[in-house]
Amino acid sequence: MKTQHKFQTIADIIHRQIQNDVWLVGEKLPSIRTICREYNISLNTATRAYSELERRTLIESRPRSGYFVLPNHRNQISIPTISQPTELMVQEIESKLINKVFDTINDDNITRLSLGVPDEALLPVAKLNKTMMQAIRKLPGSGTRYEEIQGNLNLRRNIARWSFTWGGNLSADDIVITAGAMDAIACCMMTLTQPGDTIALESPVFFGILQLAKSLGLNVLELPTHPTNGIDIAALENNLSQIKACLLVSNFNNPLGSCMPENHKKKVVELLNKHNIPLIEDDLYGDVYFTSKRPLPCKSFDRTGSVLWCGSVSKTLAPGYRIGWVAPGKYKSQIIRWKLIHSVSTTTLTQEAIALFLENGRYENHLRKMRNTLYTNSLQFIRVISQHFPEGTRISHPQGGFVLWIECPKPIDTNELYERAIKHKISIAPGRMFTLQPQFHNCMRLSYGLPWTDYLERQLALLGTLAKSLLK
Repeated sequence: MKTQHKFQTIADIIHRQIQNDVWLVGEKLPSIRTICREYNISLNTATRAYSELERRTLIESRPRSGYFVLPNHRNQISIPTISQPTELMVQEIESKLINKVFDTINDDNITRLSLGVPDEALLPVAKLNKTMMQAIRKLPGSGTRYEEIQGNLNLRRNIARWSFTWGGNLSADDIVITAGAMDAIACCMMTLTQPGDTIALESPVFFGILQLAKSLGLNVLELPTHPTNGIDIAALENNLSQIKACLLVSNFNNPLGSCMPENHKKKVVELLNKHNIPLIEDDLYGDVYFTSKRPLPCKSFDRTGSVLWCGSVSKTLAPGYRIGWVAPGKYKSQIIRWKLIHSVSTTTLTQEAIALFLENGRYENHLRKMRNTLYTNSLQFIRVISQHFPEGTRISHPQGGFVLWIECPKPIDTNELYERAIKHKISIAPGRMFTLQPQFHNCMRLSYGLPWTDYLERQLALLGTLAKSLLK
């Protein structure tokens, strides 16, 4: 064998191992240096071998992490279909179903595939505890005083600094701290709308947003949404005359996992601005990306202050701390007014603790580890679902976030699947929770924000078996 062909031979060996399940989807392959040592080859040959496997779309390189096995064509399954909601069909939200599913939120005996947050095992709890103690020592009155209405200055400054990851030109004065992202969205909705107004949303969309919109007396226009690219811009354009505001989860939508391409974001911002329609952007998941760089938010294309950019650390650092924010552009004074009326101030201690954690690179180090874990988990979920769920099942392929959107064959009702699964201590989020319309009965949202274990794999496989039983 000639030296220049050694890389091909090594690639063929690993290729066969992947085909024979020696290396499973989502698993990390040996490092380049390990390959050099095991096969007695040069660094250049090993690198070329992995490049060849990437060319065959069998593996993928992750920045600072190594090489991972991708789902192969044998196990690949299709993405869900584009949603097709009808215009302004008013339905009651599935409150009873939502309450039933989330009554188990703190039950550790249940495999909570229904939760859209990372498990605490993925969070830097010990380091957060230290920053909380630092905050107690640092703050006047050990944190018992009210914080200023706009929010902790140190926290606002650090959020503004962090916005450099997407080219944000924000200052501390541009940001208002809130009690989580939902509080930020609520302030935005109350500022921009009145009862009877219509707000445009993705379909499906996080049920909390639907509940909020209905509680404010708003009509909801659900837009057709592609599982990869987000909303149908033509559908938005055709309905501009009837909407007062638009709300989009532009990066890794919950529950669909879609991420709008940058040219789509730019077009949406320009389109809404042309018709003087504000955009509430929920960018809660933007930092949890699996690609080489963070996707830009719509806010990066805002030139008039019409995009109200909302974020939080609830999905990345500390769900229970309830720290969120909004950069409301030209609506800042109104947002601060609503915050004063409804909450006066945000919790002093947790604001300072998060501010301290964002300093000195700790947040980026934590995010890097968590992204790698979640990316691997997503591939493991895809592998098990492709093996154990009914034929014809479709699954989203998100490039970030925490959740998968599963579309089962039409005869399957995921409300009924929930009832069967919960008897086996498995909780899912049925698709009907994420719409006001009679759709998504055969869909569900699953969270891969749990530590991957053999037990979790067995539970996920059992869920697939239960889904198959509904076809009989």
